[in-house]
Amino acid sequence: MGGMKRSNTQRLRDALENAILNGDRIPGERLDPEALGQEFNVSRTPVREAIHQLVASGLVSVQPKKGTFVAEVGIDRLIEMFEVMAELEGMCGRLAARRITVLELGELRDALKRCEQAAGNGDTDEYYYENEAFHSCIYAASHNAFLADEARQLKMRLKPYRRLQLKVRHRMQSSLDEHRRIVMAIEAGESQAAEDALRGHVLVQGERFSDLVASVKDLGRTAVTELS
Repeated sequence: MGGMKRSNTQRLRDALENAILNGDRIPGERLDPEALGQEFNVSRTPVREAIHQLVASGLVSVQPKKGTFVAEVGIDRLIEMFEVMAELEGMCGRLAARRITVLELGELRDALKRCEQAAGNGDTDEYYYENEAFHSCIYAASHNAFLADEARQLKMRLKPYRRLQLKVRHRMQSSLDEHRRIVMAIEAGESQAAEDALRGHVLVQGERFSDLVASVKDLGRTAVTELS
């Protein structure tokens, strides 16, 4: 994003993601497009686009003739998706270490600097968007368009949970440290190290697995409390 102003669609999508992940909007709750437009003072188009993106990420479901609803969170499916994402990212890193051009390497270093700036400001949302640009540089440097497309599609589906992880204490700084190791491996042309670093960066395991499960379970507890 490079500090650019976010569109109405992005602002609405992020606000709805936060509301769902924080339990302010519970599973089964109906989302009224007209009410959302009034609440956020936006036209129908950003509302429609934001809902479409939330459906793609699995946070929202559309039921024909009934409407749009907040979806249930399936932790098992979520972890499986992170496992696949880790492998795709690792492949991108391995290929990037072998194929990256001088220009692309400069763009990757610039993306890292912007991540450092966002982290220095303590802005997890801005860091998330700069993190997107960082990973996009690696996808492009893999010079495998099919692989890059698959990685982007799955990453979009995992977006809400990747943003949620960044709000865990110290995770943003840990992510930044991992970015630095990734860049070092790619700069050195160490394909296996780059693959391992990216796979570990994305894979949800150990304490990160526990943190994510706890966060998602909190959503379920909140929903039960609201409905009882």
